[in-house]
Amino acid sequence: MKRFGIGRLHALALLAGSMYGATLAAETVLTVVPPASLRVLDPILSTAQIVRTHGFMVFDTLLGMDAQFRPQPQMADYQVSDDHMVYTLTLREGLRWHDGTPVTAQDCVASLKRWGANDGAGRKMMEHVGSIEATSDKELVITLAKPFGHVLELLAKPSPVPAFMMPRRLAETPAGQQVTEMVGSGPFKFVDKAFRAGDQAVYAKNTDYVPRPEPSSWTAGGKVVNVDKVVMKSMPDMQTTLNALQAGDVDYVEQVTIDLLPLLEGNDQIKTGTPVKLGSQITGQFNHRQPPFDNPKVRHAAMLALDQELFLQTAIGNPDYYQTCPSTYGCNVPMASQAGQEYLAGTAQERMAKAQAALKASGYDGTPVMMMQPTDYAILSTQPIVAADRLREAGFKVNVVPMDWGALQARKESSAPVAEGGWNMFFTAWGIPGIWNPLVNPLIDGSGKDKVWAGWRANPEVEALRAQYLVAQDLEEQKRIAREIQQIVWDDGFYYNGGEYRSVSAWSDKVKGVNEGPLSLFWNIRK
Repeated sequence: MKRFGIGRLHALALLAGSMYGATLAAETVLTVVPPASLRVLDPILSTAQIVRTHGFMVFDTLLGMDAQFRPQPQMADYQVSDDHMVYTLTLREGLRWHDGTPVTAQDCVASLKRWGANDGAGRKMMEHVGSIEATSDKELVITLAKPFGHVLELLAKPSPVPAFMMPRRLAETPAGQQVTEMVGSGPFKFVDKAFRAGDQAVYAKNTDYVPRPEPSSWTAGGKVVNVDKVVMKSMPDMQTTLNALQAGDVDYVEQVTIDLLPLLEGNDQIKTGTPVKLGSQITGQFNHRQPPFDNPKVRHAAMLALDQELFLQTAIGNPDYYQTCPSTYGCNVPMASQAGQEYLAGTAQERMAKAQAALKASGYDGTPVMMMQPTDYAILSTQPIVAADRLREAGFKVNVVPMDWGALQARKESSAPVAEGGWNMFFTAWGIPGIWNPLVNPLIDGSGKDKVWAGWRANPEVEALRAQYLVAQDLEEQKRIAREIQQIVWDDGFYYNGGEYRSVSAWSDKVKGVNEGPLSLFWNIRK
């Protein structure tokens, strides 16, 4: 068998007099402003970036992924049989849940099954799995029923739904229900009593956590916690956020809107950078189950009307931080291609003329488009307005409905008519590590099933091509399949690719060791 192995200390005024009042002065507290408010806590049931960041604070994964997209041991070391049909994972020593009980293989089996029932790529893997069994308290074995070459990659993937491990009693929560406790084995403990949905989340250092000995690289290697607490504090107004950063009431801002970066210039106590090295793709999601976007011809007209460059100019502004391209998987990844380039070609006026003609020919009956707009998520608050203007120019009727990001996240799960709590379109952003190939990318799931990520796209041709991708061994063959899928995604209007941008973070010069990674990571960081 092949073997792979171990290798201004500041008290926020908002928190003064709180349960921590007497202890904060003795603690190292890192105060972070995330890009969105945290409302949902279960990281298996949400693809929201803020929930994923929360997940990596509290929970851990069997494998991690390094900066070269290579799976590496994290909670477990692994062995792979010569025929790549049997994967044996052995838990490393010192793993304990936050309630003090030991992590067992039985916990991990239940966790994998829950993850596999909720993550799109995980479901694909489970279609190829014969069994997942715990052969001892420390060892679990995944046996394939048919070949599948992406097991390690999926166990290690950092996005959109990582395979987080949790105690069996939580992993066996009935399908569709959220877990009731935040008990993981990760480097931080969730402080339940300090949580205020949409406002604040607090994470305390897990003093029982034993980091791996290897150097940290993305979600792989040693996760060393150097602060006593991390406080995630929602501050929807970016001007207020940056004032707080410069006053020393905030230590780290995950995403700074580009047009406000000049406010930080000349302040040598503030550092800026792009620690999240891979960008994010702006995506306009259509509801394929409700009029008018249940009609592919109407979706086609919308695809022609929308405009990548306009979205990026409005949301980001500085072309140093964005890039246009047609790639479904990201502009700078191995599977990127120019398929669908015709939807971006020509002037905006030329594409609009095509959109107007296509909409007239589509049979569109004037059904209004209900466009959800997240008012508290700066990077995504402008796209709905821009999109609504473009769609109206093409001939659509559009109603823009403002709401906070948490409300949008909840409403997007409904496939009901708009009058009954549904929706027609919204914009979000996907980190490239969550979409970089046809297997992990949930935006191109064409199965039409209820668990397909928001939009419920159905296309048998795409599903057949994805099945081919699962067994393709040659890189060029994988690229060919990815290219064909990308063309269909554009032609069928799976979703609108609004272009790629890189997020800029800002932090106090008292903060050292900022991690590079596929998302914001708060281990190894010092203050």
